Amino acid sequence: MISLGSDHGGYELKEEIKKYLDEIGIEYKDYGTDSKERTDYPIFAERVAKSIQSKECDRGILICKSGAGMTIVANKFKGIRAALGINEEVAMASKADDNINVVVLPAQYITLSSAIATIRAWIATEFKGGRYLERLQMIKEIEKDNMK
Repeated sequence: MISLGSDHGGYELKEEIKKYLDEIGIEYKDYGTDSKERTDYPIFAERVAKSIQSKECDRGILICKSGAGMTIVANKFKGIRAALGINEEVAMASKADDNINVVVLPAQYITLSSAIATIRAWIATEFKGGRYLERLQMIKEIEKDNMK
């Protein structure tokens, strides 16, 4: 199950991504926003992050204009590994090496076709494990020490 969230700047792209996920038969939950009316991105990043923490969803897609704000907020939550998905190569590398569970799309800087290619690559890529798993364990220790 994929958790979706966007602010007003990412709303239109989110709606198109929902159509794509429907086409390929991937279930999702939409945590908003529900319009292009101005809103605040931390609200939706928090909803998506908490849906993953609670195991209601397995992974998430966040969308705002630059992607930066959503990435910052999502990474404030224990167990969330969010990365900016500027293209499919970055999404593949982030998933393979860092096992990201949230990909963040910059609506202002990515086309619909590139966003779909990025999501497709992120979904299809497998985590490498091995030495990369050791690094994720290091991240968990850092979270344990710094996220009270």
